[in-house]
Amino acid sequence: MKKVLVYLGATMPEDNSYVEAVRQFGEELARRGFSLLFGGSREGTMTVLADAVLNNGGRAIGVFTKALPEKFLYHGLSETIITEDLAERKNTMFEKADAIVAFPGSFGTWDELFDALERIKIDVMQSRPAKPAAVLNLNGFYDGTVELLQRSAKAGH
Repeated sequence: MKKVLVYLGATMPEDNSYVEAVRQFGEELARRGFSLLFGGSREGTMTVLADAVLNNGGRAIGVFTKALPEKFLYHGLSETIITEDLAERKNTMFEKADAIVAFPGSFGTWDELFDALERIKIDVMQSRPAKPAAVLNLNGFYDGTVELLQRSAKAGH
């Protein structure tokens, strides 16, 4: 396992404990020799994460899309991949990842996370190796999502 795909927000949350967790995670990725794979934005917690990785000698790979204004692009990453649209961006990130971690985020984070979970489910159904995935439920952020998934599983969906 070499590349860890991290889904997280392009905004800065009010609760600094989220920001600190992102920073510590980035430092730990670099310390353990993992490469960061992320959305390539220079906004919000994405910046905190990439800075933590790069400032600690790690490698940060951004996958950015032409669908977003270039002013949000994080220049100076170890590698930047530009995709045509969000669908290609999600596909590229997933295909290059060895593992996936989701931090608290919003629509983009949720979309990427559920897309990855569906891809993992399909891999399992086709007896292919599944990528490990983790959701960091910081301060109970994903409690409601966990309840929704439990209701869905209980209902047989």
